[in-house]
Amino acid sequence: MIETNLRVKMYLMRREDVKKHLESISGWKQVADTIEKNYKFRNFRQAIEFVNRIADVADAEDHHPDILLWNWNNVKLTLTTHTLNGLSEKDFEVAAKIDKIQFRKIRFEEQ
Repeated sequence: MIETNLRVKMYLMRREDVKKHLESISGWKQVADTIEKNYKFRNFRQAIEFVNRIADVADAEDHHPDILLWNWNNVKLTLTTHTLNGLSEKDFEVAAKIDKIQFRKIRFEEQ
């Protein structure tokens, strides 16, 4: 258990709980002690706009994914709770909020 600046208690998740939570977020997969999702955009500007929208969610939640922009139009997101060295419910909450980002002007393909 870890207590953050916001006095929110976070716990390392058990394997069976991780599996259950993965079923509720489309396209995310577990890789070691993280969850990841890849996106492919039509162009660089759309990829950057997506990353900027993620920044808004991450700042609001005070929980930030690792973001990799590669080949000019691909974005890979990785979530983990660094203070716990593993996954917490916060990772899945942020993943679900990222999945709700509206893409009216952005087209993407999950990879």
